[in-house]
Amino acid sequence: MKMDRRAMLAAGLTGGLVAAQAVAQTPSLPPPSSPAAGNPDAPAWPAREVYRIWPGKQPGALATLPTPNPTMNGRSGRPQLWIRGVAYAELHVFRPAVPDGSSLMSIPGGGYGFVSVQNEGLAVAQHFNALGTTVFVLVYRLPREGWGTPHLVAIQDAQRAMRFIRARATEFRIDPARLGVLGFSAGGHLASDLVVSHADNLYAPIDAADQLSAKPAFAGLVYPVTSLISPSGDRRLSGMLMPGLPDPILEARSPVRRVTADAPPSFLVHAFDDPLVPMQHSLDWIAACQAVKRPVEAHLVATGGHGFGLGLPKDSSGAA
Repeated sequence: MKMDRRAMLAAGLTGGLVAAQAVAQTPSLPPPSSPAAGNPDAPAWPAREVYRIWPGKQPGALATLPTPNPTMNGRSGRPQLWIRGVAYAELHVFRPAVPDGSSLMSIPGGGYGFVSVQNEGLAVAQHFNALGTTVFVLVYRLPREGWGTPHLVAIQDAQRAMRFIRARATEFRIDPARLGVLGFSAGGHLASDLVVSHADNLYAPIDAADQLSAKPAFAGLVYPVTSLISPSGDRRLSGMLMPGLPDPILEARSPVRRVTADAPPSFLVHAFDDPLVPMQHSLDWIAACQAVKRPVEAHLVATGGHGFGLGLPKDSSGAA
């Protein structure tokens, strides 16, 4: 019997996250107009529920904010919705018909140059909603779009988003102890950074939500960047994701170097032939978790390239 690799990969990711989970007042916004009205490839975006996670001025905000620029893009012949010009960090909420109390925050990739919300956000919501899981898709601020602290804006957003969700757990009908994170590529970097930096004081507390934990109950990392400094000294990825940063900051934003014994269970997916993020990033994360005796599982595939989300290479957005 021939195995459907797409089903196998999705099932493996689902099973890995379930296993990892087992181990371990802001007004909503009116939806913006569709970036591609009349385009049959345009997704159902934004969500019916959208929240700005910061009630006032965002950390590192300058006088002029980025101009929102959602577009249909993609290098695979299949257009995908990419978000650029993120003026405000947002959570897009996708609720299942019958919630079971579990939830995850999906962090799409995009090389910190855009947010690939269709392939690595909407598709995630569709898949996990069917299983009873509430999905929050994070649209985070991008370092190169004019912020005072560019290397911190994304991790500040991730911390605040987790706390925001937990502060509204009753409203969202979730168990705050069962809130995990799922990140892809650069979003995998942000998710792994959240795993090790959840308790770091990266912004001044704003309200009662900031007294809550930002620690994910479990972490799914799909073709993730786990270090901005490779053992060989290669700066290719750091130059693409966060250019011009000195070594101390690159060290601080290299999650694999900070894995400790309180890390949540994690599950990884990576392809051997990934041309953008070498599989070594996942292997190093596995080794780091094993070194501190933390639960970790992985689904490593022979071929798949990069940006396949929950599907096969043919479904790839080509997102970094």
